[in-house]
Amino acid sequence: MSDSANADIRIISTGLFTPPHAISNEELVTAFNDFVDKFNGDNAAEIAAGAIDPLQKSSAEFVEKASGIKSRFVMDKAGILDIERMAPKIGARANEDLAVLAEMAVNAAHDAMQTADLGPDDIDGVICAASNMQRGYPAVAVEIQDALGIDGFGFDMNVACASATFGIETGLGLIRAGATRILMVNPEICTAHLNFRDRDSHFIFGDVATAVILERADGAPRNEAWDIVGTRLKTKFSNNIRNNFGFLNHCERETGAAADPQADPFTDKLFIQEGRKVFKEVVPMVGELIISHLREVNIAPAQVKRFWLHQANLAMNEFIARKVLGRDATLEEAPVVLDEYANTSSAGSIIAFHKHRQDFNAGDIGVICGFGAGYSAGSVIVRKAA
Repeated sequence: MSDSANADIRIISTGLFTPPHAISNEELVTAFNDFVDKFNGDNAAEIAAGAIDPLQKSSAEFVEKASGIKSRFVMDKAGILDIERMAPKIGARANEDLAVLAEMAVNAAHDAMQTADLGPDDIDGVICAASNMQRGYPAVAVEIQDALGIDGFGFDMNVACASATFGIETGLGLIRAGATRILMVNPEICTAHLNFRDRDSHFIFGDVATAVILERADGAPRNEAWDIVGTRLKTKFSNNIRNNFGFLNHCERETGAAADPQADPFTDKLFIQEGRKVFKEVVPMVGELIISHLREVNIAPAQVKRFWLHQANLAMNEFIARKVLGRDATLEEAPVVLDEYANTSSAGSIIAFHKHRQDFNAGDIGVICGFGAGYSAGSVIVRKAA
């Protein structure tokens, strides 16, 4: 981790890929409530006998009040809204074809590279930092590297919703070790690990990809650059946010058990969380992380122009900002993108940074902060370069 009054590494560009499809709260809730009606109708006898509880309907108002989310972008819309499926339909691709996660990252990377006027020969390495990788190997980062034509190295890393901030710290270390520039990408197909039949969480996630390019601060003059003043990382184990889907799942079958084509064997392996516990435990952890980090680099919270926070829940961000500032933050101080994008895991804080930094002047300070399952949290203090 790094703290330096004279920052030696800088962010020179970001990129964003937004999927082509959007789902409003109203659309999502309509599909969910149709599923509830079907479930309750199909199981009317068992419900009447008290053997099972009826499912409860949702509403667009409930979703927005609970999360601050109004809509989300997705890689596939039809499959999610189909009550017989309620999952994105993303077909398998041939091994020779670009994987969907890599394709998303490449689009975001092209955006960042074009903005910085960089080609593949200007990048030394690729980090793919995301909450869910679509396979174990070969690394998605190496596929991205190949698709971009970068002659260097690449590797994947996963620290859940804090992956982008951990990826920035990792890229910083690689540059200090000798690399000139590092491309860090965050492709997130969060809808693929979401249980759209769960009333408490079916609305949480969206899909997106972001990219960040890092380089030495003594490089060529840039139209825009952000000195990394310091980074701080923290983890603390918790089961309150969990996804058990993995390559060992198929080893859990009982010997001789017949497959039930009507059953979904993976429902209990999808995203689950104890939302109230997460709120109670993560908010103070992240607030204290930011406060102590600012103190260590002799920056008062009042000197921070903007906090680009992980976009998981509006109330959570409001509480964190209040803890750091000692008062309610304005939307300019803690901008919101989750109303449009929903929770996009590691990419959320980078979307906020990408979209809400144009009004900064040289010397202005901001904090990029990601946090989530693990628990994991990362703080990156940046200063607009002259």
